[in-house]
Amino acid sequence: MNLPNILTLSRIFLVPLLVAVLLRKDAIELDAGWVVLTREVVALAIFLCAALTDLLDGYIARRTRQVTTFGKLLDPIADKLLVSAALISLVGLDRVAAWMVVLIVSREFAVSALRYLALTEGITIAASHFGKAKMVTQVAAVSLLLLAPLSPVVEQAGHITLWLAVLITVWSMVDYFRAFAGLPGTVAKLGARPDDVVVMRNNVSKVVAKDVPETGNQP
Repeated sequence: MNLPNILTLSRIFLVPLLVAVLLRKDAIELDAGWVVLTREVVALAIFLCAALTDLLDGYIARRTRQVTTFGKLLDPIADKLLVSAALISLVGLDRVAAWMVVLIVSREFAVSALRYLALTEGITIAASHFGKAKMVTQVAAVSLLLLAPLSPVVEQAGHITLWLAVLITVWSMVDYFRAFAGLPGTVAKLGARPDDVVVMRNNVSKVVAKDVPETGNQP
């Protein structure tokens, strides 16, 4: 148990707190003197703190060489849990269309299954640029939609950003599967050496690679 893993665990522990704040029926208003902390502001603060740990754990793990198997497995789970819980809560508040959340959550399950399948073949799937962009747009969309009741302009910006997040989410899933399964000479090919498979994949896409050190931060 090191600092990056503690940060990852803290992200998971913040999820139920975020849901509890968002879905409680009575309003939350904390008068801090110079500002009134509404339920939306408190929820945004919790969400951004959790999202910040996603940046810190990967950065610290890389700089201090504290990348662990536990962190590699837990970090993407924590990311998906945070965003999924926030979006599902927003559906309950009628701020997000349910089909959009279903599409985003389904992508997370599909890519997670792909990663597991690749792992059984000794292949590590590194995060693509689309995967990283997906996480950024999702965090931005959730942040704006959390503050939607405060301003119609913020609400409109949140919906636009969410549409962008959905498009990037779908494309990132296609990118992963195209790199892994849509190539000649898949891992299931009989008689192919694992190194041969990786070479063929790298010639087509940079998404799939063998024995690539994980950063602990994989969207």
